[in-house]
Amino acid sequence: MSSNKTALVTGAAVRIGAATARTLHERGCDVLIHCNSKRAEADALAAEFNDARPGSAHVAQADLSLPRGVDDLAQACRAVFARLDILVNNASRFYPNEVGATQAWQWDDLIASNLRGPYFLVEALLPALRTAGGCVINIVDIHAERPMPGHAVYNISKAGLAMMTRTLAWELGPAVRVNGVAPGAILWPESGTDDAEKQAILDRTALGRVGAAGDIASAVAYLALDAPYVTGQILAVDGGRSLNV
Repeated sequence: MSSNKTALVTGAAVRIGAATARTLHERGCDVLIHCNSKRAEADALAAEFNDARPGSAHVAQADLSLPRGVDDLAQACRAVFARLDILVNNASRFYPNEVGATQAWQWDDLIASNLRGPYFLVEALLPALRTAGGCVINIVDIHAERPMPGHAVYNISKAGLAMMTRTLAWELGPAVRVNGVAPGAILWPESGTDDAEKQAILDRTALGRVGAAGDIASAVAYLALDAPYVTGQILAVDGGRSLNV
């Protein structure tokens, strides 16, 4: 059994999740890379990590919007790691909905993937986290506090994740720390944001530029590895976007 710290990063095949997994791996962690649909990307990332440090990365595939998916991922994690030092709840779904025309499946899907899944994953892995004296990092969103028009259910799901972060920090201390990171304009959505909308967002950001996935990954690594007396906090990594009223 490796003496390295262990980390499970959900939604880790691409984008912020992949950057987070890479940063934790570079800091010496053995990593379980979770994916839902992007198995090829997850396998490639694991191969990269294992080339650098053999046996240090594994892949598990599951749909965390489903109770069975949460159970499958927890079982896969227990099969790989005897203890769990770091759980990063990054996986989430993002798409618009119109108030007054919201479909029940949209509510169920976004709440399940963005809130219920992370909560029950923590519950399922709590013995392993307690054994390690571990921590949970939830990837929240600036829109947990500042609603994004046309995305009501997404906003609600992330606001719930923010409250979950604070609640679990109190409930699980002192054995387990729980914190969050709230990104601003880091990576644009893969579709649906035009240039004018992007510029409008940057105009309301103090640093006037988009951030990088590595900015979030560094914040996660700080909270996970360098902040043993920090719990119940949500660190905004948004270039000052949350300063704008």
